[in-house]
Amino acid sequence: MALFNKQNKEALTNPLNLDHPILVQVLGICSALAVTSQLKPAIVMGLAVTVITAFSNVIISILRNTIPNRIRIVVQLVVVAALVTIVSQVLKAYVYDVSVQLSVYVGLIITNCILMGRLEAFAMQNKPWPSFLDGIGNGLGYAMILVIVGAVREFFGRGTLLGFQIIPDACYDWGYINNGMMTMPAMALILVGIVIWIHRAYFYKEK
Repeated sequence: MALFNKQNKEALTNPLNLDHPILVQVLGICSALAVTSQLKPAIVMGLAVTVITAFSNVIISILRNTIPNRIRIVVQLVVVAALVTIVSQVLKAYVYDVSVQLSVYVGLIITNCILMGRLEAFAMQNKPWPSFLDGIGNGLGYAMILVIVGAVREFFGRGTLLGFQIIPDACYDWGYINNGMMTMPAMALILVGIVIWIHRAYFYKEK
């Protein structure tokens, strides 16, 4: 079987558009709203979910024929919890400031419905390589929305991106004021709704 045959390509690319976890399936909304007040934590959270989704898919796919059906959810939670713990410790070691910003939301990846959904719907029925691609695709699809919303909120709410000032001081001297509403959780919900509307209007057709 080719590494990137049609089926494997669809496993990787469909979650980026036609089967997007947030825009189409409307999953993982809570964390998408919670960590997007700034771009940096949004990027880190997106990467963390991508790594955890990909490798938990692989592990469950490898074990799928040995897991008793009655305890499969428990096994999936244990695998995800172990990976989340590893990622959390790595974040604390190398990007401590971001790990503080993300706070409990890294731990809550364990209950992320995108993760559990892919394990149950895909990894339990497919081989490790397609499962890995599915995890990467869904993780990147999720991360894409976090990055878009985080960038818009930080730019208009703080005048910065990744902590660097983008809007020049001259604009503030002329009377420009940062939009304080962009830093509020409600704006994250509104922005996600706008992105979903644009996506469905131009790219997604109901079957």
